[in-house]
Amino acid sequence: MGVSIPLFCVRKESDIMKVFLATKNKGKIKDFEKLTEGMDLEVVTILDGPDIPDVVEDGETFEENSRKKAKEIADYTNIVTISDDSGLCVDALDGGPGVYSARFGGENATDSEKNQKMLELLKDVKKENRKAHFVSVVSIAFPNGEIHSFRGEIEGEILFEARGNNGFGYNPIFYSYELEKSFGEADDEERKSVSHRARAFRKLIASGLLKEK
Repeated sequence: MGVSIPLFCVRKESDIMKVFLATKNKGKIKDFEKLTEGMDLEVVTILDGPDIPDVVEDGETFEENSRKKAKEIADYTNIVTISDDSGLCVDALDGGPGVYSARFGGENATDSEKNQKMLELLKDVKKENRKAHFVSVVSIAFPNGEIHSFRGEIEGEILFEARGNNGFGYNPIFYSYELEKSFGEADDEERKSVSHRARAFRKLIASGLLKEK
């Protein structure tokens, strides 16, 4: 049996839409909070304490994982649910680690350990062959079964060494062509302007779905 949580809270001037953000990743939560600044949303996450069952992310694509997670949690909580599945795709690794980005280097590997493994794998790869891109697929699922997905990407390459400590994940080793610096060197506003997750989320916002339904 799922748990029933009120979908909307009412305030004087407008309705605030309650949405469940389906992630435990503090970096992703921070990204989403920045992207929704100024919107009439009440964002609830797993870190806020609700008892949410784990969703097995066994899809072969970012879309499959993102949609599955959003739908299962929306069905369980009866709350509009937003999920993101994202990863790093490296040309020299035939698109890997891709959907396995979070588990690259081992289930409990730290971000630093994942980055070191990536740098080690690519140590003999020349600069011109180090192209890579980040992908994010953001899905929104409603308790009535309606679901939509939005994809964002950003092109770049893998550096020969980590640069910067901002953000999380592979940011220090990913050089953005648009920013002309690593994501680890970029501040929050710079990343927000070009990141794969921001691009996917802006498509969601433009769709008009983040309104009372």
